[in-house]
Amino acid sequence: MNRPLDRRQAIKLLGGGLAGAALLRQLSGAGAVKATEPRRDAPNILFIMTDDQSQKALSIYGNPILKTPHMDRIGHEGIRFDQSFVTTSVCAPSRASYLTGLYAHAHGVTSNGEEPGWYEQMGLRHDQITYPMLLQRAGYHTAVVGKWHIKSMPTGFDHWAILKGQGSYFDPSFIVNGAPVRFRGHTDDVIGDQALAYLQQRPKDRPFCLCYQFKAPHGPWEPHPRFFDAYRDVEIPLPVGFGKPQPAGSPIAFSRTTQEIGDMGDFFRAAERRKAQVDRDLPVGERERAVLQAFIRNYYRVLLGVDENVGRVLDFLDREGLAENTLVVYTSDNGMFLGEHDFYDKRLMLEPSIRVPTLMRWPGRIRPGRTDDRHMVLNIDVAPTLLDLAGVAPPAWMHGRSWKPLLEERHTEWRRDFLYEWYEYPAVHCARKHRGVRTERWKLIHFWEQPEEWALYDLREDPDEQVNLIDRPEQADRIAALKQRITALRAQTGDVDPPGYVAPALAPGKCPA
Repeated sequence: MNRPLDRRQAIKLLGGGLAGAALLRQLSGAGAVKATEPRRDAPNILFIMTDDQSQKALSIYGNPILKTPHMDRIGHEGIRFDQSFVTTSVCAPSRASYLTGLYAHAHGVTSNGEEPGWYEQMGLRHDQITYPMLLQRAGYHTAVVGKWHIKSMPTGFDHWAILKGQGSYFDPSFIVNGAPVRFRGHTDDVIGDQALAYLQQRPKDRPFCLCYQFKAPHGPWEPHPRFFDAYRDVEIPLPVGFGKPQPAGSPIAFSRTTQEIGDMGDFFRAAERRKAQVDRDLPVGERERAVLQAFIRNYYRVLLGVDENVGRVLDFLDREGLAENTLVVYTSDNGMFLGEHDFYDKRLMLEPSIRVPTLMRWPGRIRPGRTDDRHMVLNIDVAPTLLDLAGVAPPAWMHGRSWKPLLEERHTEWRRDFLYEWYEYPAVHCARKHRGVRTERWKLIHFWEQPEEWALYDLREDPDEQVNLIDRPEQADRIAALKQRITALRAQTGDVDPPGYVAPALAPGKCPA
C-alpha cells in the first residue's frame, strides 16, 4: 500500500517527475514527438474541466445561491457561451470528444466501460490523434493534472498526474508519469497543488498547454471540512418536475431509468467523513425533499473548493506575467440533473444533462464581458478551436468547428442543429440507447432499440420539456423533417446503418423492461 504524501512532498515529487520524464525521453526517445518551433505569439493554454457541473451551478449563469467568483472572473474578463452542449452526456465519451474533436461513434469511447459485458478497455485507440499530440508536435509543452477517467493512459503529454479511476475525495491515489502515488489531503486541493507545481517547473522557453481537471462536483460530494457549514441554513428551491411522476405522454424510457432523487442512497448511510444526512424512515415526500436539500448543499460545497483552486491558478498567472498571453477555457465534461424531472445524474438528452458551462478568456484577443446566447457550441469544437488559436491547422477529419470567428466577432455561417448520441445500456442508471437532434427551437429524441420510442419538445414554449408533442398531428411534417435531419447528421459524421439493418430488441439485463 502506498504511503500518503503531504502536499509539500507532493509538490517536490511533481517537480522531480517533470525533470525525470524529460530526461528519460532524451535518453531513450520513447514516446518522443518531433517538435517544430512554436509560433512566436503562440498563446499558453489553460483548459479547466470539472466533472458533472450543471450550467446552472455558477453564479455567472445566474445561480442565486452558489457564489463562484473565480470561475465567473473567466467569463467576465472574456466570453460566456449560453448555448453550450455535449454530444454524449457521460464522462469518458465526452472527455474523449473534447480531446479528439470527434463524436463518440468515431473515436470509439462509447461507454465509461465499468459494466460487465463492455470491452475490457474502453479507452482511446493507440493511433487516435488528439489536440495535445498536435500541440506537442507544434512545440508546446503539454500536461494534464487531475481527473482523466478514460481507460487508456494519457498520450501526447510531457507530464501527467491523474487520479486513479474515479478517485476519492480524500487522500487520493494518483498515477504520476506512470508511477502509482498516494497524496494526503482533499483531492481538489491536491489537483490545485499539482497544477501550480507544473506551472512552476515547466520549461520557460516554450508555450504550455495545461489540462487542469477536477473531480468535483461528481458524487459522492464530500467537501473539505472548511466548507461543512456553507449553505447549512439555505433552503434549496424545488425545480420543475421534482417529486412528481413523469408527465403524461413522456417516453416510458424516462420512468425506467434509475436516477430518481429518492434513490440516492449516499445520504441515508454514513460515509467515511460525514454522518448520514437523511432519515430513511421519513415519509416518502418529506424524505425526498430532505435528500434534495442534502444533495444540492454538498454539490455546491465541493464546487466552492474548485472555485478556490481555480483562483489560485489565475492568481499565479497574474503574478508571473502570464495572464496576458494565456487562453483560459472553463467547462465541464457533461451537465447534471439537480432535481429537474425528479432526476440526478445525466445521460438522457434533456437540457440539464446536455448543457455545460463554457467560459473563455484571452486578454487583448477576446473582448471582455461578452455573452454569446445565439451560437450552439459543442464539446467536439474544443480541439479544433484550441489548435486554430495556437496557429495549428485543425485536421479536416475533426467533426467540430473552431470558434475563432465567433471570438473575433466576425459574421460566419454557423450550425443550426447538432446530433446527440447515447450507447451505454444496460448499465448504471439504465438510460436506454438513444440519439436525437436539437435545433434552436426543437428537439427530437429517438430511443431506437425495440420497442422504439420518440419524443418531440418545443424548447421555446416548453423549456422544461414537460409536454411530448410526438403524437400531435400538426407536428407530422416537422417530425418527418427532423427524422431526416438525424439521418443526415449521422451520415455527415460517418455513422451509417448497413443495408438491411434492423434495430435490435432491448437488451435483457438488470434494467427494468
